[in-house]
Amino acid sequence: MADRSTIEWTEATWNPTTGCDRISEGCDNCYALTLAKRLKAMGSPKYQNDGDPRTSGPGFGLSVHPQALDLPYSWKSPRTVFVNSMSDLFHARVPLSYVKDIFNVMRETPQHTYQILTKRSTRMRKVADQISWPQNVWMGVTVESAEFSWRIDDLRQIPAHVRFLSCEPLIGPLGTLNLSGINWVIAGGESGKNHRRIQREWVTGLRDQCVEGEIPFFFKQWGGSTPKAGGRLLEGRTWGQYPKARSHVAV
Repeated sequence: MADRSTIEWTEATWNPTTGCDRISEGCDNCYALTLAKRLKAMGSPKYQNDGDPRTSGPGFGLSVHPQALDLPYSWKSPRTVFVNSMSDLFHARVPLSYVKDIFNVMRETPQHTYQILTKRSTRMRKVADQISWPQNVWMGVTVESAEFSWRIDDLRQIPAHVRFLSCEPLIGPLGTLNLSGINWVIAGGESGKNHRRIQREWVTGLRDQCVEGEIPFFFKQWGGSTPKAGGRLLEGRTWGQYPKARSHVAV
């Protein structure tokens, strides 16, 4: 049962689906794939389809877990929740009816703030008008390099109360982005054995755009062999800003 999270910008994780597959370069060293393999080897029932080519082809098999839908109701205190830290809610193998079930849970637990992050922004955009978007849902897209900045255009069309970018792992320069309609930007370097090194100018350039546009900026890590290896100081200070709509995340 997921509860507290070590991810710096959230408090808890909730995985009503698990599993995914590669869609872009940002997936190459996916932490979730490594963790899922470990959990599968440990016998965790939730991850036994992961890595099964009969269920997903390349990647790690996607499964829905209806029994997990009740978890947010059990949390007595309000918290900020990263939805599907081990999957992608808008993966093609997640039925739209099940996506709606997840949104119903979020709507019925307004004391919590939910953060959803996707690389599959095209499907997100296409089904958005079939979903009722409660105010406690923040919607984000991953933009790991300039090649995928088009995902921001998809995000702008989503009627979420807060729209955010996760530029992590940041594996290339972003250049000048159109940040209109964006309420929050997260950035961070890759970690792990095969991590790709982040460049300082990629981070400072993005931060400067956020400062100029008065958009909260959160720098999570420099990355390295471990997530904490490089720390998170940027030019002598930490950047841990949140949207004004935040209510429960402790800085």
